[in-house]
Amino acid sequence: MMPMTAQDKKYQAESDMRTLVDASLIKRDKARHGAAMKLVMEQRKALSDITKGEDK
Repeated sequence: MMPMTAQDKKYQAESDMRTLVDASLIKRDKARHGAAMKLVMEQRKALSDITKGEDK
């Protein structure tokens, strides 16, 4: 992997800042947070169902 340039680092920091702001807003909005957590649980179950037979 190539080292990040100063411009890449700035872009990454801006993106991370937007992500943190979005996360804060979602956590305060019960409906959005609930919908997101419901989807997390659905996807976690789907992934678990897919990977159950891999340990054999």
